[in-house]
Amino acid sequence: MSTPPVLRRLDDVVPRLISPKDTVRLACLAGPADGSPTSVFYEVWEPGGAQPDNSHPGSTEIFVVLGGHGLAHSDEHSVPIGPGDVLVLPPGSVHRIENTSATERLYTVTVMAEDGGALPGGFAALVAAGTPTGWDGTDQSVLRRG
Repeated sequence: MSTPPVLRRLDDVVPRLISPKDTVRLACLAGPADGSPTSVFYEVWEPGGAQPDNSHPGSTEIFVVLGGHGLAHSDEHSVPIGPGDVLVLPPGSVHRIENTSATERLYTVTVMAEDGGALPGGFAALVAAGTPTGWDGTDQSVLRRG
């Protein structure tokens, strides 16, 4: 007997804040709970928002920018990012992305190869334990066309 495909629609996924005061929301689209060693997320930065420095020793992290502009920092390197760009961060790099706009959100599809490597329970589990938030009309518009 074959396994049916997993289909998630925007209305099925809940964005979450890893920490209550974060300025970046993540919504898991696929991950270990679906039988995948790789996790995929929508990630949304508020204007001026950024994650703290972070690192994933056993994982490559890939960002496909759907909308907005930012600056990606990885170790001693910094590069601007915008719509259509693909950013690949190597395992073990100390990195963060900041939204450089004061008025617009930054949107990505984020792929975490090997779901966070050494994180207990994986990156998807860390996100799932976060504070639920929601999508507004702007989010829905950008993510539905992405």
